[in-house]
Amino acid sequence: MADKLNIEWGRNEYSELLKRWPKDENGRPEAPVFLRCEKNLDMSDELLVNMLEAYQIPCLRIYPGDGAFGRVVLGASGWGVDIYVPESLYQDAKELTEGEVCYEDL
Repeated sequence: MADKLNIEWGRNEYSELLKRWPKDENGRPEAPVFLRCEKNLDMSDELLVNMLEAYQIPCLRIYPGDGAFGRVVLGASGWGVDIYVPESLYQDAKELTEGEVCYEDL
């Protein structure tokens, strides 16, 4: 039974993202492009990512500074979260998020 275990704890989020991420002609994942930084305290990052995912635009979340630690310990990152999208879908993502207020603009 032990040889049938597939231990993915901690990796599942990124392995699922990699399956959905567009590939280039050589089968390598496209380069991620920075879309915007979102607050992590009020769920605005979740809303943005879920909206983009509904339009088949996968999103990579990077927690700057010690944000990943804060997310684990406190449940939210005080530094916010950087949202990246595939290069080929950047323009679509930008148009979908126009009019949205980014906390860096405040």
